[in-house]
Amino acid sequence: MNKKAVTAIVASVVLIIAGLFFYPKLFVPKQERRILYWTDPMIAGDRSDHPGKSPMGMDRIPVYEDGVQNQPGAEKDAKAEYYCPMHPQVIRDKPGACNICGMTLVKKSTSQFSISADSLGLAGVVISPSRQILAQVATSVAKRVSMEKSISAAGRIDYAEPNFRHISTRFPGRVEKLYLTYTGQPVKKGDPVADLYSPEAISAQREYLLARKSFLEVKESPEMISDGARSLLDEAREKLLLWGFTGAQIALLDSTKEVKNDVTIYSPITGTVLKKNVDPQHYAGAGEDLYDVADLSTIWMVANAYEFDMQWLKLGQNVTATTDAYPGVKFSGAVNFISPMIDPATRTLSLRAEFSNPGDKLKPGMYVDAFVNVTLPPAVVVPATALLSTGTRTVVWVQKGPDIFLPRLVQPGARAGERVQILEGISEGERVVTSGGYLLDSESELQAGLSAAAPAEREPSRQ
Repeated sequence: MNKKAVTAIVASVVLIIAGLFFYPKLFVPKQERRILYWTDPMIAGDRSDHPGKSPMGMDRIPVYEDGVQNQPGAEKDAKAEYYCPMHPQVIRDKPGACNICGMTLVKKSTSQFSISADSLGLAGVVISPSRQILAQVATSVAKRVSMEKSISAAGRIDYAEPNFRHISTRFPGRVEKLYLTYTGQPVKKGDPVADLYSPEAISAQREYLLARKSFLEVKESPEMISDGARSLLDEAREKLLLWGFTGAQIALLDSTKEVKNDVTIYSPITGTVLKKNVDPQHYAGAGEDLYDVADLSTIWMVANAYEFDMQWLKLGQNVTATTDAYPGVKFSGAVNFISPMIDPATRTLSLRAEFSNPGDKLKPGMYVDAFVNVTLPPAVVVPATALLSTGTRTVVWVQKGPDIFLPRLVQPGARAGERVQILEGISEGERVVTSGGYLLDSESELQAGLSAAAPAEREPSRQ
């Protein structure tokens, strides 16, 4: 073995010995953190020597000897602060229990702090992406669109008033026979409805026959005489017409020259008997109603809309109605009347729509659900879940960065389904929080409480 080989072997041995001596000092193994106990911060005094579920069903978290809990994003910090979730004014520089309620103090994460939002005086928050996932924070982009709003109202079917008639007597008499015997019976225009015995009607027929006979006798006489006879005949004929005699009845009287003791009354309308007012042998006075009849081929739907929807209602709008009697069937009509007054008892606005009623499917007195679809003007629209209402104001949280959220005071507009217009406060393209907004609101209030308590946080607790 030569001298160079011996020298290389000696150098290798020296390097190995030096490495064995210096390596433990250069690379000190990381010491494992020692866990003091396991706890649920929401339960005062809860401690356990092993992990598991707390009595509230939450997973217990470890509390280490160095005072740092195993929370997402938690890091050892020489300036760590601990606070009570139930009493934010209680702040300590080391772990322990709240001197008011005994709840385990929670470390204030460095990823949480409040920021000033704007001139509204509302506090924004910064929250890490990992905590956003745990809090189920979701966002959506505000867009300027035109929405379709559906105004719903409870409606009731009624007959159309122009298609309603009273069938009445035009002269007094005794009802000898009724051709319409029950309510709901259909009738056609020109059908007989009742026979009446009336001395007045008998006298009117005799007057007519006498005037007709006189005219026939003198019609070839000088003009003065014949004109007078014709005038009397015309007056007698006009009286019969005004009393409800038809042209066919007068023609029969001309041909037979016989007075009928029972005068038949005919229906002036095609429809359905809504009410029968008399019975046979009833002595009816002049103008007394025998029947109430309505044509139901066209009906009215009367609905009550809420006061806040009145701005969207217009004459001529299409109305869709549905009813439990015909599942899946939609009836279409148009608004033909909007009440000028609000019902002070229900705070609703009455509107009326006219519907065609083939087959008489829609019956008077039936309840329906009415819908009026309205196209709203374009506006900034956000999901309705983005709005947080405090009673006196409405707030929407806006995401300004990956972990920065600011509250905005907004003025909501019309709502359509699960979306709502924003008239002021949000611009098109801004990203708003649609889920987890209440957590951000609570976090903002909590941080504001911690900031307000900052001057007194270093004072020792008084027992």
